[in-house]
Amino acid sequence: MRHDGSVTLFQYWNRLRGNRPAPRRTEVEPAEIKSLLADTFILEKDARSEAVFRLAGTRLCATFGKELKGLSFASLWAGRDQTVVGKLARSVFDMKSVVVLTFDGKNKADDRASFELLLLPLEGGMESPRAMGSLLACEKPFWLGAEALVDCEVTSLRLIDADREPVLLKNRPAVEVPPLVPERRSITDSLIEPGQGRRFRHLVVFDGGRNV
Repeated sequence: MRHDGSVTLFQYWNRLRGNRPAPRRTEVEPAEIKSLLADTFILEKDARSEAVFRLAGTRLCATFGKELKGLSFASLWAGRDQTVVGKLARSVFDMKSVVVLTFDGKNKADDRASFELLLLPLEGGMESPRAMGSLLACEKPFWLGAEALVDCEVTSLRLIDADREPVLLKNRPAVEVPPLVPERRSITDSLIEPGQGRRFRHLVVFDGGRNV
């Protein structure tokens, strides 16, 4: 994790959970993370098994220029990234994964800013599965909060082993998201039809899953 706020929220969540995969939703006390509330959110799993915003901080809503409550979490991205983010959110709900991803967001003038997003699972009890998270700007350009993000592009993602020491997380390498068009072609590239896949090291990754 690159942002101190992400580390702070992770450490709070890690303390609450103890030896469990995740803490209970009712254990989270907003007053204990009040410095982060403007940038934090709660997701819930809806009837379609998709992640939607249950709560979202004021700065987070200002970043996207709209109220996020009730909005699909993955809808903040488009195309392939929307599918990837949706699957990551489901892994947080179902597998109790801890996810960190970075993305570039841009406004209508094509000005860009980099962000770090953290997703942490919560036990919902008899209610639908929940997750909490933070979305923090890695730098703060003058326009951020005044001009809404209109497009987001994932640049890296990682799954965190929550049982490792948090101090090691800053040094854990992220997996960069491959570009849409590889810079160099190989023999196996010639076997991939345009738009059907992308190379990642020695692997070929094909898009799949359900688009909502």
